[in-house]
Amino acid sequence: MLTNSIVDIKGVKVGQIQDEKAHTGCTVILCEKGAIAGVDQRGGAPGTRETDLLHPMHLVEHIHAVVLSGGSAYGLDAASGVMRYLEERKVGFNAGVAQVPIVPSAVIFDLAVGDSKVRPDAAMGYAACLLASSERPQEGNFGAGAGATVGKIFGSNSAMKSGVGTASISIGNGVIVSALMIVNAFGDVWDPESRQIIAGARKMGSNAKTFSRADTLETMRSLLGRTTVSFAAGQNTVIGVVATNSRLTKDEANKVAQMAHNGIATTVRPAHTMFDGDTIFAISLGSREADVSIVGAYGAIAVEKAILSGTRAARAIEKIPSAFDFAEKS
Repeated sequence: MLTNSIVDIKGVKVGQIQDEKAHTGCTVILCEKGAIAGVDQRGGAPGTRETDLLHPMHLVEHIHAVVLSGGSAYGLDAASGVMRYLEERKVGFNAGVAQVPIVPSAVIFDLAVGDSKVRPDAAMGYAACLLASSERPQEGNFGAGAGATVGKIFGSNSAMKSGVGTASISIGNGVIVSALMIVNAFGDVWDPESRQIIAGARKMGSNAKTFSRADTLETMRSLLGRTTVSFAAGQNTVIGVVATNSRLTKDEANKVAQMAHNGIATTVRPAHTMFDGDTIFAISLGSREADVSIVGAYGAIAVEKAILSGTRAARAIEKIPSAFDFAEKS
């Protein structure tokens, strides 16, 4: 039975761990038997590791995990713990003298939420692996979503809580396309069906109990917007993984990652700004036959659904309200 999550792809396990006081954490997507992978990075402020090797014309074909982490560039250290976990299990690229696990990763900036001195590290990455399972991952304030927020044109104090979300879609003939996303955008999260902002910037002067939402796009074209966008420079990004059980080449996996960004563009306004580091990995595990354009098109829909699900699942922390709080008041 499908779980409407990334673990609907056989061979994928997810482990998540978070520091609930510091509001940071990491999410590990394990594929120990190896997965063909690609990546597409669109935002102007990325924090990544081991992404160049995923591009065409590079030697390595398979990866063994993807790490999504909080902690900004410091959080890239979590991947070292995942490498140690995999090395202990003799998983990795055979380099002759060693099995080298291939573990690409991407991070979000959550240092302005909670304790900025606490960041995901190698120990946290290792611990997340120990928790990995094929059970449906928890959404909202878990893993790398622990400190995720959206709508930061006026800075983090006027943002709303978001988090980690996941979804999957069956597209026929046994082919499944799924996504797991960490939503930490500069812009607002927009529901394309209701055409409503569900979480985003709050008007200046609002507090967590009595707040009204601003519209980031409308604000950006005002004098106020033109003078405040720098408040959140480099503090945002949407990162995630699209997975499928269809057989893809490395070139095709890169194409799916590219197309999957359309799911960010339909749900985050604005998307792919110079203040965001939007990065999507695509992984292929399986032998089902499917046209790459179809997989990419539904990858974008899976990303869209995962972003909306994770944002709606998030709960308020400290002085940062969530879409759930707004729904409760409505």
